[in-house]
Amino acid sequence: MKATIASRLCCTVICALLLGTDATHAAEGYPSKPGRLILPFGAGGSTDVIGRIFAQYFSEAWGQTLVVDNRAGAAGMIGTELGARAAPDGYTIMTYGINQAITPALYKKIPYNHLRDFTPISLYATMPNILCVTPSLPAANVAAFVKLTKANPGKYKYASSGVGASPHLTMEYFKTATGIDLIHVPYKNSSQGYADTISGEIQAFFFNLPGPLPHVKAGRLRALAVTSAKRAAQVPDLPTLMESGVPNFEVVVWQGYAVPRGAPQSVIDKIHAAMMKALALPAVQKRFFDAGVAAAPVTPGEFVKFVNAETAKWQKVVTIAGAKIE
Repeated sequence: MKATIASRLCCTVICALLLGTDATHAAEGYPSKPGRLILPFGAGGSTDVIGRIFAQYFSEAWGQTLVVDNRAGAAGMIGTELGARAAPDGYTIMTYGINQAITPALYKKIPYNHLRDFTPISLYATMPNILCVTPSLPAANVAAFVKLTKANPGKYKYASSGVGASPHLTMEYFKTATGIDLIHVPYKNSSQGYADTISGEIQAFFFNLPGPLPHVKAGRLRALAVTSAKRAAQVPDLPTLMESGVPNFEVVVWQGYAVPRGAPQSVIDKIHAAMMKALALPAVQKRFFDAGVAAAPVTPGEFVKFVNAETAKWQKVVTIAGAKIE
């Protein structure tokens, strides 16, 4: 497929930013070989959708392939451990998001420390989770869903992308807020969770907006609400959970990039500059919007503060929700 004018412009900008030499010559000629982008979840979810948009731009900029490496499992911990152990040379970029902030609150032993083992570069996107149900379920809105599930405790099942992932924690938080009882069915691949909900095998889920959005628009899933404080621009007629009668309920899903701790500063600076230029391009912003997310560029320092705050927040959420490893 031929690149659009905007894509070519993006590639030219990123090439200029990424090519160069490190002040200490440790990163001379970077990038001079293929790299990889670790996505700690399977194909079809929001991490995969957005990751492939970035991979396209970086690959074209490098003149070499940035391989998308899906490493699903254990709520993102398998892929994150792989990233933490990678060489700190800038050729491994880690998708670094809300799940890295959640898992320390759920697991006593984790084979890495996300605050110690990575250098955050920037946020690239924020998005809500979306509450969807199978079309055959007799619940047209959140109030009806809560009433139905309260009348049938333990009867209905909900999907997630794994124990400890944000869809799991969001539903557990929702269960606590509304007093309902659902059975958790974790999936390794988000798209299978969508498929089983469409078929009626699963009755409900919270997933990041980008993945289910095409199914919602096609009528294969019934959306009830989003978890953001304001309505999502992609589904403006869909209310928030707070509008739907669940007070003070807000979950914002976020994703960014990081590199293994120890990468040369000049390489970090080049990747960050390239991200900023790409996120400012109207073509990228449109692709993000169409995918269900909003671009959210920040400085590395701002990202570090944000990650620390989110880690503390989810520790509190897990405690309130009483979520447990199953």
